Amino acid sequence: MTPMIDVVFQLLIYFLVTIRPVDVFAHLEVSRPSPEARREEMTIPPKLMRVNIFKEGFTLNDRPVTASELERLLIRMAELDKKQTVLIMVSVASEHAQLIQVLDLCAKAGLTNLSVVSTN
Repeated sequence: MTPMIDVVFQLLIYFLVTIRPVDVFAHLEVSRPSPEARREEMTIPPKLMRVNIFKEGFTLNDRPVTASELERLLIRMAELDKKQTVLIMVSVASEHAQLIQVLDLCAKAGLTNLSVVSTN
């Protein structure tokens, strides 16, 4: 029995010494963004239009507007850049129909980057 244990220990030592660990990180396929793309991204400031919906009406970037003015301004802004972010801030006291109206105006203008936030 003792010679078998010695053989097992010798085989164990042999395999531990001869094993080559595989470097998993060397074989990973990772696509990293190039530094040039990051510089371009940082130089372009984000464009944001804030539309507030109150029970009394609408504001665009804290300026009171009517529904027809809002439609005209959204269409004009969409002509400049359709990828602009539109942050729609809805008051709790406002009606759902007002939100639907603003969403329809954004769709009519071709603006697709929309965020809706509820405020008190």
